[in-house]
Amino acid sequence: MSKITQENFEEMYIDPIEIRQIDKFVCQEMGRQMHRYIKGMSGSKRIMEKFEEVLSTLTIPQKEEAIARYIDLNRKSISGLDFKIVLARAIANYCDTFDYMLEMVNNRQKVEFYLKRIKSKYIQYHEVFEQDGKFGIKDCKGNILVTPQYDFLRTCYTYVDDLITMPIIAQKDGKMGLILPDQHDTVVADFIYDDIYLKDEPPYFEGIINKKKVPINIGIVSRSVE
Repeated sequence: MSKITQENFEEMYIDPIEIRQIDKFVCQEMGRQMHRYIKGMSGSKRIMEKFEEVLSTLTIPQKEEAIARYIDLNRKSISGLDFKIVLARAIANYCDTFDYMLEMVNNRQKVEFYLKRIKSKYIQYHEVFEQDGKFGIKDCKGNILVTPQYDFLRTCYTYVDDLITMPIIAQKDGKMGLILPDQHDTVVADFIYDDIYLKDEPPYFEGIINKKKVPINIGIVSRSVE
C-alpha cells in the first residue's frame, strides 16, 4: 500500500463527495463572512441583499472565484478571520453525528489539507509587475490583467458594497486616468488629470485639473464570471 503524504492525500485518503460537500459549506460560510463585513461597514439591508442575490445565481466554483475576487479588492474583509473557524463550521454542517465531527476536527492531516485548500481558493491576490520600465498587473495565476504600458499604477483597496470591479488609477504620458483590470485596458476615465484621489464613498474618485478638484463620476462595473 502506498504511503499517504500531503501530496497524494486527496487521492489516497479523502472521499471526493466529502471534498465537494466541505467545499460547498465553506463557500456558504465565506459568503456569510462577507455579508458580516458589509454589515460591519454600515452597509444597508439592500446592499447585503444585493450581494446575496449575485451569489445565488452562481455555481459553487463560480461563487468561490467571485468571493476571492471580492476579497482581493476588499482585503480588510478577512482581517482577523480565522479560517479554522470557517472550516469547523463547514465540518459541523457536513457531519451527521457529533462523534464524526470530533473525529474530523481532530484529524490533523485532514484539517491541514482543508485549510490549505481553503486558502488556495479564497486568497488569490493580484500583483503589480514591471517590464521595461513600465508597470502592469497579473492575477494570482500569472494572467495579465493590465498590460505593462503605464508609468504608475495604484490598485484601489476600498469598501465596496457588491461584487464589482473597482478601476485602477494609472499614469500615462504624464497624465492620470482610470482603467479596468479586465485584460483589455478599458479606460473609464480619460488620461486628462494631473492627479486622482481615492475616496471612501461614491463617487470614489476625485481628480485634479489645473489645481482644481473635479469629481469623477463613473459607472462601477459589475464583475462578470467567466
